[in-house]
Amino acid sequence: MTVHFVGAGPGAADLLTVRATRMLAGADVVLYPGTYLDPEVLTHCAPDAELVDTQGLDLDRITARLVAAHAAGGDVVRLTSGDPSLYSALAEQTRRLDAHGVPWDVTPGVPAYAAASALAGRELTVPLVAQSVVLTRTRARSTAMPDTESLAAFAATRATLVLHLAIRRVRELMAQIEPEYGGDCPVVVVHRASQPDEAVLHGTVSSIADAVEEAGFRQAAVILVGRALDPEGGGESYLYDPARSR
Repeated sequence: MTVHFVGAGPGAADLLTVRATRMLAGADVVLYPGTYLDPEVLTHCAPDAELVDTQGLDLDRITARLVAAHAAGGDVVRLTSGDPSLYSALAEQTRRLDAHGVPWDVTPGVPAYAAASALAGRELTVPLVAQSVVLTRTRARSTAMPDTESLAAFAATRATLVLHLAIRRVRELMAQIEPEYGGDCPVVVVHRASQPDEAVLHGTVSSIADAVEEAGFRQAAVILVGRALDPEGGGESYLYDPARSR
């Protein structure tokens, strides 16, 4: 049988793909990240499925559960928050499964940054303002960042920034990017996008830290930074220009 890595989206039970819900319905074992997932997502699982919350498990113990379920002949779903292409430990887990000879595949999900921008009601790439999006994180108690991927280097592009796993350091990070973006640059912080306790904070590089600290956000938040978040800014796309030859 196959281990299916499935993006659970930002957390809402109705923001999974059709394929994801079918896989959950047919799975014998489902491993899920309880820290980030709305429990309602698990209503897509079969009533007799074995459900394993991975928030207290290290990678080797997670792998052992996946390998054991495969050996027992069951279909296994490994849910990841958002989309498996970002910060899902997909590379580490699939390397281990390859070593055990366990087949696997990947089903994409709605990434957290997409859910956050939807709640903000803003496109992240606005003509003449920003045509690039940088998806990154910062280091605190986590894996080291590559030397070439400093926040200062990314800020120099003045592209739209999406900061994951950074909410506890928001004041420090805003101070780092202010020289490039300016204190008046728009910032949107989205906490638990699409879940029952979702919250959205609007501010600027110079003001957002106060708002985050007042709200008490400590995890499961995405920070969006950039001039593209200004509803009054930007030009118009050449693609839809009536003067363009069609």
